[in-house]
Amino acid sequence: MTDLEAPLRRAAPALLGYAAVRALGLVVLAVWSAARGKSAHTLLTARWDALWYTRVADLGYGYEVRLPNGDVHSNLAFFPLLPWLERFMHAVSPLSYADGGLVVSLLASLAAAWGIFAVAEHVYGRRAAVCAVLLWAVLPVGIVQSMAYSESLFTALAAWSLYAALTGRWLTAGTLALLAGLTRPVGLAVVAAVWVAGITSFVIPSVTSFVRDRSTALAPGARNWRCALGLALAPLGAAGYVLWVGHRTGKGPLGYLDVQAGWRNGFDGGAAFARFVGEKFTSFPSALAGVGLIVGVGLVVWLYVVGVRQGQPLPLLVYTGVVTALALCASSYFGSKPRLLMPAFPLLFPLALALARLRTSRSTWVVGGVAVASAVYGAFWLNGSGPP
Repeated sequence: MTDLEAPLRRAAPALLGYAAVRALGLVVLAVWSAARGKSAHTLLTARWDALWYTRVADLGYGYEVRLPNGDVHSNLAFFPLLPWLERFMHAVSPLSYADGGLVVSLLASLAAAWGIFAVAEHVYGRRAAVCAVLLWAVLPVGIVQSMAYSESLFTALAAWSLYAALTGRWLTAGTLALLAGLTRPVGLAVVAAVWVAGITSFVIPSVTSFVRDRSTALAPGARNWRCALGLALAPLGAAGYVLWVGHRTGKGPLGYLDVQAGWRNGFDGGAAFARFVGEKFTSFPSALAGVGLIVGVGLVVWLYVVGVRQGQPLPLLVYTGVVTALALCASSYFGSKPRLLMPAFPLLFPLALALARLRTSRSTWVVGGVAVASAVYGAFWLNGSGPP
């Protein structure tokens, strides 16, 4: 048995379950879309952000749309790794850029599921890891995992970078963090987690029992060298792209912030989101949505607190905290926040532990029921407002 076969065999139940859930979601989407006279393929590959990614893959950067209100939507807001991969798939196969993005997303979603399993198994054991993967699959907006979007790709890179950091594979952790930084702005969360893991593993070893250093057979100098190089590599992806955008726009290191401002994206500590929720209470029907939003945010905060109490490793807490803060405290389009929270998979670990304590038959019914609800909601959502 090779070094890859054993981990893959351990993860097989989780990956098969994940594939089944996502297949159910795609089947329901296809049926629902056909009933409404729409193309499920178009919904997955050629709407919203997917169009911007394929345009970058095809024509490169420099395209922008000027809106009547003066806002400028520039494709410089979209990080380059997914368009690069779409361009590669188009070059080596008959696939279009859009279909290349779909294939990348589908493969990345499986890699993400495997990465989530690896992290959860390392911390909580195999049964909880299987449950964590299935819970990630049945998220209400889980259909995004099958779209030509960057969420699956980013989550795959983030999960495996975190796993590498938790197991002392510093060069791998740094390289994957670099790639995550080329995928989405929230790649900074991966960088922060890798830095915390690397620094504390040497500076405060008494609180880093979560790190099982694979390089213990190496001399201390070699371990230090690998860790230092990994930490140096981690921020290069995000920093490199942001600096390149600043140079291209002629606005210096903060040029990327101006690009995001053109999309009405920024970090305001959650003030805009709070106003958005508050406005829901101006009339009775919308007040129900306001209550739902408050309950949803409360659930996210509660899951994070439970993760702290259950002793999640510090890198996971840092990663989840940064992803959650950037999602909830940004002034971006509010309907996208559930999608932006999707990479914060450690939030699901407390629920996975609870699910793992149930008998297999009961947990199967729970996951199955939620999977059906998620598939129906995903089809309804994507045929309606969908992700921005």
